[in-house]
Amino acid sequence: MNTILTTQCDDDVGLIAKITGLCHQHNLNITRNNEFVDKDAKRFFMRTELSGVIAEDFLPRLAELLPDGAELALHSSEKTKVVLLATKEAHCLGGVLLKQFEKALNIEVLAVIANYADLAPLAAGFGVPFHVVSHEGLSRAEHDQQVGDLIASYQPDIIGLAKYMRILSPEFVARFEGKIINIHHSFLPAFIGAKPYHQAFERGVKIIGATAHFVNNELDEGPIILQDVTHVSHADTAEMMAKMGKDVEKTVFCKALQLASEHKLFINGNRTVVFA
Repeated sequence: MNTILTTQCDDDVGLIAKITGLCHQHNLNITRNNEFVDKDAKRFFMRTELSGVIAEDFLPRLAELLPDGAELALHSSEKTKVVLLATKEAHCLGGVLLKQFEKALNIEVLAVIANYADLAPLAAGFGVPFHVVSHEGLSRAEHDQQVGDLIASYQPDIIGLAKYMRILSPEFVARFEGKIINIHHSFLPAFIGAKPYHQAFERGVKIIGATAHFVNNELDEGPIILQDVTHVSHADTAEMMAKMGKDVEKTVFCKALQLASEHKLFINGNRTVVFA
């Protein structure tokens, strides 16, 4: 049986030896291991792939060996449960659904929730439940409450914002803290907010990009997971840049969800640790 152990805690002497030593005592084989120490924050991060049977006392015994407040988790090889939020743009949602159909992502999309019905046929084509929660006539808090209750009914591991063009309330973000991954259509921190390709065009940039990040209460400023770029020229209009950017957005979003599904992401303050 393959299991992934994730560990994060205050840094200390001999942490790797303590973890691997306990694995050896439990007759667990380490098939892959990654570790990182943030020397400024004095934080330790480790992802360990194990084969063998995990005893019930393994995590409690490990917690006794590590600094107080250590965050430990065991993850099975089951697919990561995902709920996707969308508005009207199809490329990121379609990209994820196609990757799932091809079995190229270790995720299971439980449902798509949107504030418009435009993408219902796309979800239906892949046999994924589609829900419309209209924002019309509702405050942001009221709408987020309804969307949040629907998400909670599915109990997902991750919430993916597949071009969900709504600013989330602080209450919503707190409710699903550390679980919301957004795709932003620019190479953050450049061109935050609306119409980033038009902003990029006005500045005459030669590359445009996309950024996947965890969501916090600061618009487009959550911990960055992954970024990529494509080259543009003086001959490209803002509209042409937007079309080119969609391919980058789709790729970055899918890769970010895959990293999350493989438990390779750790939030480290306003940054991330990403094990490739």
